[in-house]
Amino acid sequence: MSTTTSDIRAVLIQTEAARLLLPNATISEVLSYAEPDPVADAPDWLLGTIRWRGWRLPLVAFAPLSGQGPEQGGLGHKVIVLKTLGGQATLPFFALLTKGFPRLVTVSRDRLSAVEEDAVPVAGVRAQVNFNDEPALIPDIDGIELAIRQAMAA
Repeated sequence: MSTTTSDIRAVLIQTEAARLLLPNATISEVLSYAEPDPVADAPDWLLGTIRWRGWRLPLVAFAPLSGQGPEQGGLGHKVIVLKTLGGQATLPFFALLTKGFPRLVTVSRDRLSAVEEDAVPVAGVRAQVNFNDEPALIPDIDGIELAIRQAMAA
């Protein structure tokens, strides 16, 4: 398979709710799941905080954030540390609960297509796509970052 300059290196991440497609550059590290420290009065999608390289990172469960049911960590789960896009020094990273390891993929125009959206926008989702003829979601990193900020400030 040859790549072109318009191809993007990305990762497919499996969560309880869906497959997520993210640019490879947004992932800082993949960690084994460990029970997070609780956050008082947090929404169900904010599982708590974890320690990583001197930071306390909020751990997000995508399924409850996007209204697609409960999600808890456990055996076989991983935690992916993602760079935020807002450029805020107070929250440059957050963690996302996943099922297993992310898979590195090459995304080209002919393997990716947008899904027509008839429904109401889904929290945490920038776009619904088909990648290699299978559904995937492109997360709204800015929206997730804003939701985290609001939840942590409450």
